[in-house]
Amino acid sequence: MKKLVAYITSCYPEKSFSVDLALALGQSGVDSVELGVPFSDPVADGPVIEKANHIALENGFHFQDVLDISKEIGDKVDTLWMGYFNPFYQYGIDDLLQEAKALHVSGLIIPDLPYEETLTYKNIFDLNDVANISFVAPTDSKERIAKIVKDAKKFIYMVAYTGITGSGKAEDLQPFITSIKEVTDTPAFVGFGVNEKTAKDKVKGADGVIVGSAFIDILLRENLSYSQKIEECSKLASIIKNEINS
Repeated sequence: MKKLVAYITSCYPEKSFSVDLALALGQSGVDSVELGVPFSDPVADGPVIEKANHIALENGFHFQDVLDISKEIGDKVDTLWMGYFNPFYQYGIDDLLQEAKALHVSGLIIPDLPYEETLTYKNIFDLNDVANISFVAPTDSKERIAKIVKDAKKFIYMVAYTGITGSGKAEDLQPFITSIKEVTDTPAFVGFGVNEKTAKDKVKGADGVIVGSAFIDILLRENLSYSQKIEECSKLASIIKNEINS
């Protein structure tokens, strides 16, 4: 069974909604919920997620909100934190990972932390049994891919193309996926540009997909009530989960 990871922006539009949405997604086929930590300069994210980030920050988001949401969902649906390194560093990596472990958070996704710097924190992640998700891209050489994925935990985040999230750019991923599978048994998930129209094609040869902008796009629709947004996101999750496994 191929896996579906769903990204949502924490506290967009508000904290209690994030809890309700995460739990609903967990009941609709999502295997892991990726709680995004709003940040002022989300360099790897496209305009859809960037907009949700800015609104959450304008509404008074604090990092404690991520902890509060995780406390409600961590033991009910597999939970990941996705964020840029600065907020995590400011919180304190030791304290952060202890909190993650206590809240049943299984991994962190930090797109702006280079592989070489992740090695600095490897022992702390391992000590707390929290995965630091590894990123690889089609622009990486086979040698670099082998180095990055050697100790990869939980899953490998395959950046589907060079760019930002939310773009539907097509790219032949098979040679890229093959180069990963040749050197590791860790599951490989495709991210960037994955939606209900592209998921079936992008997941070929991979073990799962990571979907973000497609969910946030629903949350940005001002004509929908909170309950309608949750219903539409749940439908989308079911569709994508079916597409990648059909």
